[in-house]
Formats: sequence, C-alpha cells, structure tokens
Amino acid sequence: MKKRVSTLFMLVVCALAACTHQSSTPTQGFSPLGDKIKFCESVLTHGDTVLVASFGSKELNPLNNEQKGYILIFKDTLSQIFIPAKGYLSAPKGMLIVNDHLFVADVGKMMVFNLSDTSAAPQTVTFPEGELFINDLALEPSTQTLYITVTNTGNIYSLNVSDPALASETPLCFYTNVPGANGIVIDSNAMWIASYPADGVTTPDNVIYHIPSIASPQIIPVFDRPGQYDGLALSPDKTTLYFTNWTGPEVGCVNLNSGEVSILPVTDSLTGPARIQLQDNILYIPDLPGSQVIRYQLP
Repeated sequence: MKKRVSTLFMLVVCALAACTHQSSTPTQGFSPLGDKIKFCESVLTHGDTVLVASFGSKELNPLNNEQKGYILIFKDTLSQIFIPAKGYLSAPKGMLIVNDHLFVADVGKMMVFNLSDTSAAPQTVTFPEGELFINDLALEPSTQTLYITVTNTGNIYSLNVSDPALASETPLCFYTNVPGANGIVIDSNAMWIASYPADGVTTPDNVIYHIPSIASPQIIPVFDRPGQYDGLALSPDKTTLYFTNWTGPEVGCVNLNSGEVSILPVTDSLTGPARIQLQDNILYIPDLPGSQVIRYQLP
C-alpha cells in the first residue's frame, strides 16, 4: 500500500512540475521566500513571522521516511532554523500552534513540539495502520478540538487539545470521511475540506466540500469543478475561500455567496501550489516542487 500510494503521487508531482504554464504575463505582488527551503509543503503565519515546513529529502517524496524534515522561520526575508532536522520529521505538512505547542502533520503520525523548549523531544500522536498521508490541521476553538485530514483514506480525525502537553495520551477519534481529504479550514463551527486524489487520478468527487455544522457532519460540495485541491484559506469577512489546485496548476478563490470562481494570476511562478495561509491581505503560497514560498499581495 505504501509503495503504491507513494509511486502514484510521485508520478503526479513529476508531471505537474514539468508542465508548461499557459500565461506569460508578468505578475505583480510577488515576493519569494527561498533561502534554505527544500521541498516545502506548508506555511504557517505566526505573529510577524512565517514558519515553513521543509522535507529536506534528496528527492520529492511526500511519503519519505528519511527523517530529514525541519521547520524554518522567516521574518521579512531572513530565515533561521526553528525546528532542526533531528530525525523527528520526514515530510512535514500542515502545521498549527495551540497554546504554545506546534502540531505538525507527518507521515503516519503527528508531532507536537513544545515551543517553550524547542530542543526537547516532541510528542508523537500515532494514527491507525494504513493512515499514511496525514495532511492538514484545523482547530475548533470553542471545544479545543483539532481536526486532522488523511488524504490516502479520506478519513478526518479529531483530537481534544485542551491540554496540548497531553496530546500523545489523548484518544484520537474518527470524525468523518471526505474523498481525498487534504486542506482544511474551520470557522464559526463550519468546516471546508479540499479533496486531492492520492492515486493521482482525478474523479468528480475531487472538489471542495463544506460541512455547515461540525456537530452534525453533512458533507456538501462547494462546486462541481473537479481538480487536485490542496490548500485552503478563508478571507477575514468569511465570504471568500482561497484554494490551490495542482490541476493547471492554479491558485484561485470562490465567492461563498455567489459560487463564482476566480483564478489569480500567479501560475507563472508556481509548479505545485500547496498549503496556503492568508494574513494581512497577503497570500503565502508554498511551491512544493519549486522549493519556494511566494508572498502574493491581494488587490
């Protein structure tokens, strides 16, 4: 199973990285972060800094077990190693900070670093056998519940993180299933999930989904536009959902009131847009195969 999923995903990555972009128009508003990055799948804004998760591996393999993963921290354009490559991470993906603890999705597990002492050994939250593509994280603050997606099975798990220091001792619970569950965002007890085909074969099920009430997970497609959706970010006014799509590739947004989809003019600088973040009207877009992060100023 591990070999099959890894091989199929790598075929998709290679094909997308080699594709020719359709637009040749220079795009305004870019400011790349690239220093020390080696295959970055996700970013996380934290105050006036940006955390960047890097695989550090020899080749791009999101299911690698090389244990070379690390986390960079950028302030302006200067970078430092925040979480060094000490063998705890292999292919770090989604990140989230809860009560001074950094949660990081990785291959078959989630690592939890105490930011009061980043040199200390992290906690390991293990997942059931076969759950490989641990991918993204989102917090429902009223219940202090963390929701975690697993792309190869489509399962979404929940974890009570009211005491992050006990994360590895807290039961991991199955929540629901969404085909190819990848990027996830939560706001006001509602959830949005991006769908990515782990085997690289896009189907009509690979869209973006909405769960209006987390307490009763009714899964509703946002649109009928199949793709290979990865990262999600919600605008401050909650009316616009930004997304990345490896089909194209493209970075776009959907108006949650009208359903209208718009594509941002950023594909000239990207080959594989992954887990995005939005802060202060700047969209941070990691380019996984390109080992860079683009800062795009929204209009």
